[in-house]
Amino acid sequence: MTVFRSFEDIDAWKKARQLVNEIYAVSARGTFARDPVLRDQIRRASISVPSNIAEGFERRGNAEFIQFLSIARGSVAEVRTQVYLAFDQSYIDPDQFAKLQALIAEVQGKNGGLAAYLWKSGLRGSKFKS
Repeated sequence: MTVFRSFEDIDAWKKARQLVNEIYAVSARGTFARDPVLRDQIRRASISVPSNIAEGFERRGNAEFIQFLSIARGSVAEVRTQVYLAFDQSYIDPDQFAKLQALIAEVQGKNGGLAAYLWKSGLRGSKFKS
């Protein structure tokens, strides 16, 4: 059984943090930076992903952790949609779009894999070891 000592140990959190950094970098340049509505919304949605993973972990129960991973999954879908919108507005080029979509898929995969592991573990009400 995997034991996480802190949320910083979780691969899904690490990859989500990377996504936030990429979103901030791409949204700080060019015309994207001059669209405060989309820029701020995509940043908020991306921040929500590692934040919910961390919050769920700190709740210390698998059932609550799974719930927060589900919220993080929804936030990843929001970021994915907003990346499409940024591409549609020519705020990002095809290479940036492809890079972000690949990173988003990685985040979603790690998040979903962790949720599935917790669900299948049969320990849905247990506490994590610290």
